Amino acid sequence: MSEPTRVLTVLVDRANYGRMKPVMSAIAARDDLVQQVVCAGSMVLDRFDRTARVVADDGFDVVAEIYGELEGSHPTTMARSLGLHVLEFATEFRRNDPDVVLLIGDRYEALGAALAAGYGNHCLVHLQGGEVSGSVDESARHAISKFAHWHVPATQRAADYLVRMGERPDSILAVGCPSVDLARQLDRRAPRDLFDRSGAGASIDPSRPYALCVFHPDSTEFGDERRQMSEVLAALQDVAMPTVLLWPNIDAGSNAVSKVIRTWRDRVRPDWLRTLTNLTPEDYLRALGGAAVAVGNSSSFVRDASCFGTPVVLVGARQDGRERDAHVTRVDASASGVAGAMRAGVAHGPWPASTLYGDGHVSARVAAALVGRRRYIKRLDYPERDRG
Repeated sequence: MSEPTRVLTVLVDRANYGRMKPVMSAIAARDDLVQQVVCAGSMVLDRFDRTARVVADDGFDVVAEIYGELEGSHPTTMARSLGLHVLEFATEFRRNDPDVVLLIGDRYEALGAALAAGYGNHCLVHLQGGEVSGSVDESARHAISKFAHWHVPATQRAADYLVRMGERPDSILAVGCPSVDLARQLDRRAPRDLFDRSGAGASIDPSRPYALCVFHPDSTEFGDERRQMSEVLAALQDVAMPTVLLWPNIDAGSNAVSKVIRTWRDRVRPDWLRTLTNLTPEDYLRALGGAAVAVGNSSSFVRDASCFGTPVVLVGARQDGRERDAHVTRVDASASGVAGAMRAGVAHGPWPASTLYGDGHVSARVAAALVGRRRYIKRLDYPERDRG
């Protein structure tokens, strides 16, 4: 009997874990795969609730935690943090010597892992390549795809784009987003204390209509995040429905967004707002699926909310170009536009569930495809007639 394939899964933020958990569980269920996990980025930081602890508590083998985030909330600190992650991931890949490095998405920390894997001659499998969006994440995503040997795009258009980028058609292992697997399997009945387990502010009953707000800075619009967040908060104040607000990610401008929220909260003292640092993957999906409307610029509003048909008000350019279904209304960051779209979304109610991002069964297919997977020497793969 051959040795099991050793998979090292890379996680760099809370959204990573939410989307990778179904694949990680599918890997753990197989005897021909052995999995270890490295947590990095905001997952190891206390101010982001140390999501690495949740991963370990769920029974996964976290073999290393990488501390590579520099303070400053500036584009320069993002670039320097990327460099530190390359250094640290290179060390961990050498120490653990996996057969396969598995990562997802378009974070700069994930790009650091991809660079370290590529130059370390490790087989790299990348989920969610081939997508289009705003911000510098677009460039990071495609750079990771060019280092990756094998791909699991979330949609058929993304798969087609990867082939048009010169990736081998046979390098695409499956199509679909694993977070959809979790969403479709989830018991959506939210406990009454869903939002009261952590956070601060009003007590919000998830069985009654509420809004969910997640707004991250767009690093390519650095300097405008204060205005944008202020407009979103003004819209929330205008509508004044019970609202759950998650703090932003660690990208450049994050400190400014957080300061705007704190200053506004202390001045307005809204009795309808609850702020949260983090939710487990399952509880986040319950919150998203149960919301009367979701407001902000998280990719989960385009991707995961489609499974539930939750009305979404997508604010600003951060997700421009990403495939979306009828549940999404795109608006600029203006209080009147956001508030109007929120009211329209609540009045409309849930949309039909979408299968744009998968059928809910991709994780098992991904795990099966990892068995015995090996790297190869990458070259642009185009038909002979296109090579000149």
